[in-house]
Amino acid sequence: MQSRWSDTEAEAAVERYTKRGTNLDVALCTYATRLLGSDKRLVIHGGGNTSVKTKLPELDGELVDVICVKGSGWDMASIEPAGLPAVRLAPLRRLAALDSLSDEQMVNAQRGALLDADSPNPSVETLLHAFLPQKFINHTHANAVLALTDQPDGDIVCHEVFGARLALVPYIMPGFALAKRALAVFKDNSAAEGLILLKHGIFTFGDTAREAYERMIFWVSRAEAKIAEAGRVTLAGVHLPKAMGHARPKSFQPIKVAHPPASAAAVAPIIRGLLAIDGGATDPRRFVLDFRGGAEVLDFVNGAEIARYATRGTATPDHVIRTKPKPLLLPCPDADDLDAFAAGVRTVLAAYRSDYQAYFERHNARHQGRKKPLDSSPRVVLVPGVGLFGAGASKAEARIAADLAETNVEVITAAETIGRFEVIDEADIFDIEYWSLEQAKLGKAAERRLARHVAIVTGGASGIGAAAVKALRAEGAEVAVFDLDLARAEAVAKPAGALAIGCDVTRSEAVKAAFERVAEAFGGVDIVVSNAGTAPQGRIGEVDEAVLRQSFELNFWAHQKVAQAAVAIMVRQGTGGCLLFNASKQALNPGPDFGPYGIPKAALLALMRQYALDYGRHGIRTNAVNADRIRSGLLTDEMVAQRARARGVSEAEYLAGNLLGREVTADDVARAFVHLALSPKTTGAILTVDGGNIAAAVR
Repeated sequence: MQSRWSDTEAEAAVERYTKRGTNLDVALCTYATRLLGSDKRLVIHGGGNTSVKTKLPELDGELVDVICVKGSGWDMASIEPAGLPAVRLAPLRRLAALDSLSDEQMVNAQRGALLDADSPNPSVETLLHAFLPQKFINHTHANAVLALTDQPDGDIVCHEVFGARLALVPYIMPGFALAKRALAVFKDNSAAEGLILLKHGIFTFGDTAREAYERMIFWVSRAEAKIAEAGRVTLAGVHLPKAMGHARPKSFQPIKVAHPPASAAAVAPIIRGLLAIDGGATDPRRFVLDFRGGAEVLDFVNGAEIARYATRGTATPDHVIRTKPKPLLLPCPDADDLDAFAAGVRTVLAAYRSDYQAYFERHNARHQGRKKPLDSSPRVVLVPGVGLFGAGASKAEARIAADLAETNVEVITAAETIGRFEVIDEADIFDIEYWSLEQAKLGKAAERRLARHVAIVTGGASGIGAAAVKALRAEGAEVAVFDLDLARAEAVAKPAGALAIGCDVTRSEAVKAAFERVAEAFGGVDIVVSNAGTAPQGRIGEVDEAVLRQSFELNFWAHQKVAQAAVAIMVRQGTGGCLLFNASKQALNPGPDFGPYGIPKAALLALMRQYALDYGRHGIRTNAVNADRIRSGLLTDEMVAQRARARGVSEAEYLAGNLLGREVTADDVARAFVHLALSPKTTGAILTVDGGNIAAAVR
């Protein structure tokens, strides 16, 4: 690990922040914090914190000693000075004289000492920073350090590597008791440059921001060197994972996996469907998945002793709130027998949930039954021969779980290289998982109506398609944007936080590959807006056969290809789904010289009804939207102008030529798709969005 401190960059950061009125010390602490936070080997998803002791003015202008410490909810990689709330130091230090302090009292005392009452909550480890005398203090959950501490004899290993320059603090749950113990340890080791919190992480101190930062880099590098040396001694010449230079541990000698094992895209819908809770196909509470593969992950999941080292616990305690105490271990999937894999998943998942309930009841008894159980679904799934999946209520949550799982892979691999991975006791794990201060990090915001759903929009770069992408994302769905033009798909997807996939929906191979990408990216699919189309014109008795065939390819066969790929995944998931077709008014009210477009659309309506008939028993709903005169849909500006001239009206009059006299927009059509997606008891229906056109009415 190399120091990335740059005096030039530090000076630029100081100039930038102090121009905004930020204190010099806080500006330097912000710069150092961002350096630490940008290295995932040190900090990942909220782990770790930093602080600086300085002076800031009260309202009357009088300077007071404060500690500016990382605030809850701030990411160290992108932190700004506002993420280091100032807390008056004197009242915090007076707390050190107390014998005990509850978590609620601690939080209240910290908030009461804030210089600005609107600041975020200071870190749960604020008192540890405050009780120590050093000016700059950094705390990380460095992977290499965790690999040393997560050992049966971690104290001996750490003393060997760090000597007396880093004092050792036994594991204590974060809060007042840990702050008191850390202070006592430091008083007995006053020359120490930092602390090793066994089974937890590392603190380093400094009189300057640079000194505290570079001490962190130095000592983590020493830990990395210890691991690398152990790897060279024990298994010289074996594949070395990239992160810390260690060899594959003996406990990772591979098991025999199925040949060929199934792909991530093939198994993800099975896993995702079985993870869903509450209501099955009628009202499932789904999860979104995030897949990770690669050599290090495969070494890990294929290890002969995976049931031991993968289920012992998390590399550092606070990971448990996002990953659960243990991952779900699945059988290796045979590509030629996915039914057997699904049966195996059902069996081990039922056992996992039963074990989790027993774990909860066992430890809730210590809390006099005051805790409320969290759901029993795993957040990390390990699949030999395939890799690992993170699971969450959103793609963001799933990605966090997968990131933490990969961190566990790295730490456990290193720990097994030098010894044997061992973490805190199960009772301590439970106390962290159900600790109110940790649970508060997850937030209590209400989920949006399509949260936990995965949607696909074909023709997603068009006016109606782009509007549908935006509307579905606004309701919380994860969205994949399919379009023939990848650049245009990306232009729609990026601002919406969606996935862009270039796909020619008239080609079966392209559709299959695109759906596989979605399954690997999100775990499956729940909603499909089959929107791609074109509007060729011509008198039906004179139109070239090639034009009619091409129209059928895109306006009928492409919808069939997309629906066929979708229901294959939906049936595998077993949690229902929703097919939505853009049928157009032409299917019901054909216009002159529009046969090449209207006839395939009429066939599309029949296709919709057939899917409703054939797949209703799987909980798959199938509906269509009948829209008309949408400028940004299939009607180009030129076509609108041409039709308006033919009728002797203005473009605005043409577009509003309906019973309500109102122009219908792409957003109106998108809202109709969302409405149908949110209608659990509607199937085989046609929803009209045309401002009123009796000739196109369904009945």
